[in-house]
Amino acid sequence: MGQIVVNNIGKAYKRYPSRWARLLEWLDPADRPRHQAHWVLRGVSFKVAPGEAVGIIGNNGVGKSTLLKIITGTTQPTEGVVTVGGRVAALLELGMGFHPDFTGRQNVFMAGQLLGHSVATLEQSFPDIEAFAEIGDYIDQPVRTYSSGMQVRLAFSVATAIRPEILIVDEALSVGDAYFQHKSFARIRQFRDQGTTLLFVSHSAGAVKTLCNRAILLDQGVMVRDGSPDDVLDYYNAIIAKQEADQQIREVESETKNSIIRSGNQAAVIESVDMVLGGQSTRAVQVGEAVGFQVDIGIHKNLDELTVGILIRDRLGNDVFGTNTWHLDCSRKNLRPSERWRLVFEFPELNLGVGNYSATFALHSGDAHVSNNYDWWNQALVFQVVPGNGFRAIGVSYLPVMGQWVTA
Repeated sequence: MGQIVVNNIGKAYKRYPSRWARLLEWLDPADRPRHQAHWVLRGVSFKVAPGEAVGIIGNNGVGKSTLLKIITGTTQPTEGVVTVGGRVAALLELGMGFHPDFTGRQNVFMAGQLLGHSVATLEQSFPDIEAFAEIGDYIDQPVRTYSSGMQVRLAFSVATAIRPEILIVDEALSVGDAYFQHKSFARIRQFRDQGTTLLFVSHSAGAVKTLCNRAILLDQGVMVRDGSPDDVLDYYNAIIAKQEADQQIREVESETKNSIIRSGNQAAVIESVDMVLGGQSTRAVQVGEAVGFQVDIGIHKNLDELTVGILIRDRLGNDVFGTNTWHLDCSRKNLRPSERWRLVFEFPELNLGVGNYSATFALHSGDAHVSNNYDWWNQALVFQVVPGNGFRAIGVSYLPVMGQWVTA
């Protein structure tokens, strides 16, 4: 007992363009559908073995709470099947099942019976429930007078009064104070050690690593990672860092672009530059990802030859890597005014170390910009490299390496 099997679960909600469309569909269900299906979960499958502790992680709105509600039976899936073996205790929403006008004592018996406990069992367990909640005389006051922290104390105490075979906990514990969080996690660890199956949703990496031996990452309603907490959280944190860094760098770039130093005779001009990943503009990439630096160029005079160069520098201004189309044997010849071109420097694997970098671009003739400089754009864009899925390293380069033991 205590096993959970989730098989190809999907959940879609109906979106109607107007209330009249909803009415027409209700009046004539055989007619064409008048709604659009909005999928919040799709194709989610996994198994949780008895006694296993699994953390569900992901950004807000990716379907974590919906998945837990489907597993507990409070929401029905649109497709797929969930099989749960064993008695379930779930803490999904703050004070779920509590009536605000009833006292804490009365709500303990109401919520306890909803969990499947008998009145006799609840009477026997009530002193422990009251002691664990630590809300004092409020136990005989209406729940509407409780703070959110007091409600979660009482709700958790009721849900865990008797060790369940399966314990499902959503983010509700984050509402409680630090003391009660420690107390609650200690009880969860105790249940886990005694064989209770745990399904736990949290944004706290520490809590997931402490309580769980496995983690599942959801993104846009799809399961994208299933493995050890360290591996899954590293992947998740890299995604978050990449998203946050991209926005911050763009804000800095927009504020400083007017002060960037440029030089040249303007025979050819760099009109715009961009860093692209998978066809999308970005300013943050993971170590080793395939990226491109694209340069849009306008020709203003007749040119026998045009070389485009790139120079990547670290945050201290040290040159990390530089080359140009002359050395790559792809410079253009015989250009005329009003022509426009785009040159893309493609990096199949950007093996730079974690850190901040800038990219400088140049237009000139020959192999260097010093003799005939058309346009030199210093720090045309800045970008950040964040950790990937590989081994940890320091420095500005990320070199393929293996460790091998040999007999001395």
